[in-house]
This record gives sequence, C-alpha cells and structure tokens, in this order.
Amino acid sequence: MSVWDDLVGQEKVSAVLDAAARDADALVTAAAADEPLPGSSKMTHAWLFTGPPGAGRNQAARAFAAALQCVSPDRALGGTPGCGFCDGCHTALLGTHADVTTVAAAGSEILVKDMRDTVRKSFTAPANGRWQTILVEDAERLNEKSANAVLKAVEEPAPRTVWLLCAPSIEDVLPTIRSRCRHLNLSTPSVAAVADMLVRRDGVEPDVAAEAARATQGHVDRARRLATDPAARGRRAAVLKLPLRLDEVGACLKAAQELVDAAAEDAKQLAEEMDGKEAEELKAALGAAQGGRLPRGTAGVMKDLEDMQKRRRTRTQRDSLDVALGDLTAFYRDVLALQLGSRVAIANADAEDALERLARDGSPESTLRRIEAIAACRDALDRNVAPLLAVEAMTMALRAG
Repeated sequence: MSVWDDLVGQEKVSAVLDAAARDADALVTAAAADEPLPGSSKMTHAWLFTGPPGAGRNQAARAFAAALQCVSPDRALGGTPGCGFCDGCHTALLGTHADVTTVAAAGSEILVKDMRDTVRKSFTAPANGRWQTILVEDAERLNEKSANAVLKAVEEPAPRTVWLLCAPSIEDVLPTIRSRCRHLNLSTPSVAAVADMLVRRDGVEPDVAAEAARATQGHVDRARRLATDPAARGRRAAVLKLPLRLDEVGACLKAAQELVDAAAEDAKQLAEEMDGKEAEELKAALGAAQGGRLPRGTAGVMKDLEDMQKRRRTRTQRDSLDVALGDLTAFYRDVLALQLGSRVAIANADAEDALERLARDGSPESTLRRIEAIAACRDALDRNVAPLLAVEAMTMALRAG
C-alpha cells in the first residue's frame, strides 16, 4: 500500500509529489555516495498545500513527508519512495518519526513561542541522514510574529530541510512566504471517490459509504467519521431536526443551548483522552515520581501545558460547532435547490420530508437569508464571540427567515 493511496481524488497532486520524492531520494543517494548531484530536480525546500476543507491537504503533506523518509530497499531497484510499509514511512505517517515535526494550532493562533523550537530544529541535520521535515498543518493561523519566524527559516533553509505548509487558500499565507513555496492546490474529491475509499480502506458497507459521502459532499475525514461513528450520525440527525423546531423564541434559545452543549461535550471527551496523559508524560519527563511533587522550578512548564490544553479545548468546541453549522448550511442549500427546481443532487436525502416541508413553506429569498445567518455565525465564532451568543443570534435569524 503506497502512501499516496490515502489521497482521494488527487491524482495530479500525487503524481507531482511522487516525482519530487523520487528526485529527493536521488539527491540523498548521490550525496551519501559522494557522487555529483543531479542537475535538475522537481524537489524544492518549501511546499504550500491548499484546498477546501476535507480535500486532504494535511494528508497530502504527511504522505509526502513519509515518502521523503522512505527507507525501503526496493528504491535501489527502481521502486518508488513511499512504500507505506518501511520504518520510515510507518513512523512518519503515525507522527513519531524523529525527523518529521508537526505544528498544529492548539488555539486560534500559532504563537511565536510554539514555533521557536521548531525553527531552531529546522536548521539542524536530520537524525537519520535523510530529510528534516517540518509540517505546519494550520499555516493560516500563524500570527505576525510566528509567520515572520517561519519566513526567516524558509528564506535561508538548511540544505536538507523541507517545509510543508497547509492552508485553505494561497491568500491565507503571507505573500513573502508563499512566493518561496511550490504551490499545490487540492480539489474536493467526488462523492463516488470518497464512497469507494470508505468501502476499500475502512470496510464500510456500500450503502452506508454512499450516504456518508453524499451527506458530507466530499469531505473525506467527516465522511469517514460519519460512516464509522454512530455518535456522529446521531449528532448530525439532531442538527437536521433543528430547523423544524424554531417556531418560538424559547425553542430558538433552547436549540442554541443544545448545540453549544453538544460541542462542549465533544471538547470535554477529547480533553479527558489527552490532557491527563500529556500531564503525566510531562511530569515524568521533569523527573517527578508518580503521584509525587514536581521538582522545584518546573511549575511554569506545567502552567504552559495547562494553558495550551485550555486553548485546545476552546478550539475543539468551536470546530465541533463548525461541523454542525456546515450540516445546517448543507440542509438549507438542499431546501434552496428544491425551491429553484435545481437538478443538483440532494445531499441530505435522509431528511427529504423536512426539506420538502421547508421548501413549500418558505421562499428562495428567505432560504438565502438563513444561509447568510449561518455564515454570520461562523464569522462571529472566528472573531471569538461567545459561542452561545453567536448561536442564539443565528437561531433567531433562522426563525425570522
């Protein structure tokens, strides 16, 4: 199984990355053998992966990182780097490779203090003699100071360092950074391609896979979660019932509270899974005995971890809310399609009765206003408006139409 198999519907991007990985392997091999370096190469020191949510930009970057670290003996026989089975590929895909550093935003921004060690590491030689790879999953969340730190590292990179930046669009990255990167734009995979992947890779029943792929409109991660997690299907079903409940002001406020509470519960579950483990690992690294006191002078390190975990909980709650808002947007988009007699495929076929009822009772203009209200709620959440206030304003606007 090649590392490129996870890139659903991205054949052109896979071909470009495969060619670059081959050239990168040739560069390392020539340097190790003290041979002349190849004259031309499709490999470069910085890459920018863009694309809509769910297209798989992070997966593409990680697959490329794995191919760069591939140590399969088949390479010497003309095999393609990125076998997916060797130690280099396996650890890079899992995120445990010593030469693959991943940076993701714990909160709404990637702070400069979170980038300092990473930038410093980017100037060191790779531990296993191949490539020092820095993967920034949320490059659009770099603030001014952290972006400037990355710029300095990308401007004058170490010979065997590769930066992989991921962002929704090229405009989300500083012009000075993107001008130094090779840009790859991923497209939303087709519903059929996502359904096929779910059947092939996850063993999902074809009917369930087709329904999940159609409901998420090509969003690979959400389709996988919807197809394999009954709780996710339950939350989506509850969200799709919400438009029929907004007949009174009290119902609007109650629905808003339920949405926010469900998102908070998601964040709490993630925190329970990760926070305690991270705290124990850090205490052990600092030399504290199990259940014992921390060594003197290490309280600040623990406080930094707690602050990061708090930012992550806030972001997880807002990401969960954003999933619900995406489902609502898709629901009203289907209502609008029915009102306009469009031949566009209905994403929420399992809620067809509710769609037809709202389509009959409203006008295209009111449906568009409702879609705009959901977009306004998303903007408010991005500006750090209190989630309950933002969602209450949205539900009241959905009722008004």
